[in-house]
Amino acid sequence: MSSVHDAAQSGYSQASATYRRGRPEYPAEVDSWLTATLGLGPSATVVDLGAGTGKFTRRLVATGAEVIAVEPVAAMRAELQQALPQVQALEGNAAAIPLPDASVDVLVCAQSFHWFATEATLAEVARVLKPGGRFALIWNVRDERVDWVAAITEIITPYEGDAPRFYKGDWRQPLQSALFQQTFTPLQQQLWPHAHIGSSEEVIIARSLSVSFIAALPQAEQDKVEAALRTLISRYPQLRDQQELAFPYNTEAYWCQKAGS
Repeated sequence: MSSVHDAAQSGYSQASATYRRGRPEYPAEVDSWLTATLGLGPSATVVDLGAGTGKFTRRLVATGAEVIAVEPVAAMRAELQQALPQVQALEGNAAAIPLPDASVDVLVCAQSFHWFATEATLAEVARVLKPGGRFALIWNVRDERVDWVAAITEIITPYEGDAPRFYKGDWRQPLQSALFQQTFTPLQQQLWPHAHIGSSEEVIIARSLSVSFIAALPQAEQDKVEAALRTLISRYPQLRDQQELAFPYNTEAYWCQKAGS
């Protein structure tokens, strides 16, 4: 993709603060994955591609690595720069990563790869990675085996239009291409159960309103979505009148290595 999808550009520009407040963190196991599996540490340079407001960038900073955030949406990038002034935050996208060839050890896409999953992106990732560099993807995925979580999905999905979504699986296609197979080692996967702990305002209302295509809706339509979510909360005893909820997720991580030593 040479440009940002309309849903991302409009929705994330309007709801960057809601995104920061409503999105879950990542499980503790991610820290050892970053250091032991991806090899991050003080001697490494890592790119957070599609870094958003810096939700995952914080975890990268904690490894001691040099962190470069690349984010095309100005409002999201401003949130990141305010929260993490020590991080170099660059305007750019997956089709044109503003870095030299073979300049980084690790490139991570957190909650973002489905927006720009193309062979052109893979070629650009391979360009900036050093030989033997690692390419990693990670998502927090709602656990829709839980009835009320599935009900939330039913409320928001009718608005998705053509917005790329993780659950559709289209992001997997370029990872099955000849280009990927020739350039990277086979993709590996790890899964951790996770929960977003907080009030219903945070883990249900803010989280749902931060979805790109919901945030891009006219205010009247957003109000309808919010009203439906509040009705859902009142309908389920495990949600109603609870000061704190545990919203269930599964955190899915994938990684591979660029060919070369």
